[in-house]
Parts: sequence; C-alpha cells; structure tokens
Amino acid sequence: MTALRLLSASGALTDAELNSSGGYARPTAPLRSRVAYAAAHVVPVVWGDNTPGQPADIDWDSTLAFRRNVYSWGLGVADAMDTAQRNMGLDAAATRELISRSAQVAREEGGSVVVGVNTDHVEEAHISLDQVIDAYKSQLHFTEEQGAGPVLMASRHLARVAAGADDYRRVYREVLSSATTPVVLHWLGTAFDPELSGYFGADDWQTASGVLLDIIAENPGKVAGVKMSLLNAESEISVRERLPEGVRMFTGDDFNYVSLIGDCGTGARPYSDALLGAFAAITPVASAAIQALDAGDPAAYQRILGPTEELSRQVFAAPTFYYKTGVAFLAWLNGHQPAFQMVGGLHSARSLPHLSRIVELANASLALEDPELARERWHGMLRLNGVSL
Repeated sequence: MTALRLLSASGALTDAELNSSGGYARPTAPLRSRVAYAAAHVVPVVWGDNTPGQPADIDWDSTLAFRRNVYSWGLGVADAMDTAQRNMGLDAAATRELISRSAQVAREEGGSVVVGVNTDHVEEAHISLDQVIDAYKSQLHFTEEQGAGPVLMASRHLARVAAGADDYRRVYREVLSSATTPVVLHWLGTAFDPELSGYFGADDWQTASGVLLDIIAENPGKVAGVKMSLLNAESEISVRERLPEGVRMFTGDDFNYVSLIGDCGTGARPYSDALLGAFAAITPVASAAIQALDAGDPAAYQRILGPTEELSRQVFAAPTFYYKTGVAFLAWLNGHQPAFQMVGGLHSARSLPHLSRIVELANASLALEDPELARERWHGMLRLNGVSL
C-alpha cells in the first residue's frame, strides 16, 4: 500500500491508501447534455508581493494555462468572478487584464467564456444609485468589447444604497437596457459575501426570488440565464421552474450540484446547467460525469460525480468565502500551479487539518489527477510545517 498521511484536528496522524486517478478521458466532441462552466481562480507570481492589501501580481502563464486545461475537458470558463478573488485580493486593474487575457485565450481555444461584471472598481464604499448604474455599465461595456459573455454579479454598492425592491428593478432595468448581448444574472448568497444581505430587496429567498423573476420578465431577451449561489437546493428549484423559456438556470450550489445537474425534477425544467467554483477543482471528474449523461448513462454520472460532493462541501465549509483557498490548494496538488500561494495571502485562510480533509476526500473521489505528485506535495507541506512523518 502506498500510504497517504493525514493530519487530524488533534494533531494525530493516520494513513489512507493512495488511490489511482480516475483515468478519465477528454471528450472527443463538445459536451451536449449540459452547459457547464468552471469558475476559475488566479495563480500568483511565486516571488511577488502578494501580501494582504497589495495589488495582485499574477503569474499569467500558469493562470491562463489553467483555463486552457479547462477547455481541453470540454467545459467553459467563468472568469473574474468570486472564485478569482473579486473583493478578496483581485484589484480593479488586475481584473480588467484578466478579462482581456481570458477572452483572448477563449478565442484561441475555441472555448466559451463568461466574466463577472460588477461595480467594484469604484473605491468609495457609498455611492448613489445613478453611480451604481454607471459603474455597472462601465464594466459591462468593457466586457462586451473583449468579446466575453457578461455575468452581472451582485454589487455591494447596490446592496448598501438600495432602499427596497424598486431600486433593484430600476438599476437592473437601466443596466440591462444598455447590454448588447444577453447576460447571466448572479445571485450570490451571504455565505459567500455577508455584505450582500437583503439582495433583491428582501432577506428571505421567497420574496427576493419574486423580484429577480420580475426583473427577468421586465427585460425580455436581455437575460440568458441565472446563476444561483444560495447553497439552498429548494430555492434554486423554485426559481428554475418559474424561469421564462430560453433562460437557463446555472447552479452555483457547491453543496447540492450532483442532484441539481442530474435529472431531479418532473416539470419542463428537470435539471440545472452549471457554473461552479467546484468544477475548477474537479474539472476532469466533472467532464467525465457530463460525458456519461451525453451517453445516456445517468447511473455512471452519479457514480462518477456523486463522491465529489462531500469534497466540495469541505472546500466550501464555513466560513464559505474562504473556499478559494481549497480551489487553489487542489490546483497545486494537481500540478496546475508551482506553489500553494494566493493573491492577498489568502492561502493562509485554512488550517492544515482542514486541508488534510480535502486531501482525504479528493483521494476518495478520484479527484487527484496525479496521485503520486499530490502525495509528494502534501507530505512536503506537512514536513515544512513541522509535522514528522
């Protein structure tokens, strides 16, 4: 047995057998049964000053190579979103460069890319509704100029200034009216960003979802889809069943994606498509699972993707907004970046036992692409931190 050493919260060491990789094959044709995007992270320059509060110093070669790898597995890339550390280390200048570079890579690879549109380039914490609209439009038009699909992200500025549902309706109406291509609306829950409390004018999802659906209905032809990231399957299914024809539901539920993407309903919309940070961490597994659906084998889909949900729940465990650390950690274990580092120093946001559990579950779900490399890197990290193996 090749042993994989694990570290518990008490400091105790145990061994697990190192599994082989899943041996998954890249698709030979475009994926058909679901539209799936992996929300990608950014890789820092190893020797850069990526400490808290400093501008992001990005390793562009590694960052863009990660996106090319996603495309090679048949998935699209969702870029410059919260997984890329928007509002958590990725500054406005780096965001614009990331969007431009990522759109160019998508053209080169023939891949599909959508990118986050927000108001976060405005440094003032409190701005007027008109300024929120102008800020959204500025990023929207830049994104359209780059040729990327826009994802209209939830704005902290809007959450602060909106007095109620009508303010959300007005802002989205004016921003959507200026869009030259249909956009995806992103509803990000407070687990991911506590500053977005009461988004769409209400704290309860039932009321807020009514406002979201009003916005879509009032702006026909302007919304291509909705990405819901509330970590609540009931809310997603409820909204999904009420979406107008032609508007997709992209699950952002990193806790419940297996059933939501699989056939779990009986109405006209029995499943969600995907736009997930989790899929950046398990790209080959996600691709293999959707390939199984393409082949008409839902049992294989469940067998392949089902075990990854426990891994994702660990990566996205509370405080959920630190999930990016787990995504970058797995990218490092799988050989997609030279060091376990993140912009803003965010690689320090999770404990060794937390990371050990990620290693254990990634091994169990066959999400380690090169198990021997992952074992070598993980054991080296333990030694570096004074753990005697």
